[in-house]
Amino acid sequence: MTISNFTTPIPGGGGSNGSGCPQVSLQLEGTIMLPVLTVILGLLGNIVALWIFCFKLKAWNPNNLFLLNLIIADFLVLVSLPLRIDDFLRGHWVFGDGLCRISLFLIFSNRSASIALMTVLAIYRYFKVVHPHHRFSRMTKRQAVYVLVFVWLLVIIPRVPILANNFIEVHDHRSQCLFFTCSSFTTLVTTHRILAVLEFIIPLAMLLFCSIRISSFLMKRQMGKPEKVRKAMRVCNAIVAMFIVCFLPTTVTTIGLRVIRSYHPPNCDTLNTFIRLTIVSLWLNFLNSALDPILYIFSSSMFKKALCSLLPRFLRCSQDAGDAEMTASSTESQSVIQKELKPLRADRGNEAM
Repeated sequence: MTISNFTTPIPGGGGSNGSGCPQVSLQLEGTIMLPVLTVILGLLGNIVALWIFCFKLKAWNPNNLFLLNLIIADFLVLVSLPLRIDDFLRGHWVFGDGLCRISLFLIFSNRSASIALMTVLAIYRYFKVVHPHHRFSRMTKRQAVYVLVFVWLLVIIPRVPILANNFIEVHDHRSQCLFFTCSSFTTLVTTHRILAVLEFIIPLAMLLFCSIRISSFLMKRQMGKPEKVRKAMRVCNAIVAMFIVCFLPTTVTTIGLRVIRSYHPPNCDTLNTFIRLTIVSLWLNFLNSALDPILYIFSSSMFKKALCSLLPRFLRCSQDAGDAEMTASSTESQSVIQKELKPLRADRGNEAM
């Protein structure tokens, strides 16, 4: 595939940034395959997931509501991503100012929404396993909706200014829709840098805490049965792995660009390298939308059972056996917890008398 050079304007105008470095010319051969595969695999996986959630699941719970909203967030970015792919292939933007703003809004909102929803899923799983009688682990569907409304407001409000600004710039009679990290809107750029770092560091700390606590809790109560511990840890491990692969590179390049631009004058070669890495790391952000269907399989037994029912019978047997084993494990764990609670209940009854 032969792809023309793509020039990314950076602040300062006149073919250079404010410190005198020239515009960055990117060779996109090869790198364009990542977003193309993301769109193909992401749409395929999420369409199947949406169909299962809408037509196959007979019972809804907070966990499935969180997963459904993750699907919605993925669809929003997957729909807008072909516009960015066309932009990179052509080397200029042909869809106008309105779609430029909307595509940027969806791209950066999806990153925030995916991180927030994956964190909520991990926290919910933590309470269900470690604190099964806590209010959070026993939330109703209505309460889950309230949590989701709060999450979406937390995601959307900081990104609303993207819709209020024009990111179209014309260079050599060719329009370009700038990623606002490369624009001259200082406030937006600063806000994005702060959010990009905080959205990674704080959720990662929470994810690691949940993963370690769940592992420790299950190890104490399932001594000699590492297989059960491994299965229970799959959700948190999958979330942490996806989180690091998809979002760590963007955080590193964001911090790196800020550090390099703080030098006067900056090293232009290093600056250009980090700008190239920033574009590639954005593609990895989109990869999250293609990997999320794997998370649905690990996170929802009902989703897994519905998916297995669509497979040929010779592939379905092993899955059903795994589900039966997981169900038995879950029943055994609940029995252990109930036995541990009996003395406490007896003591409370004696105190009441």
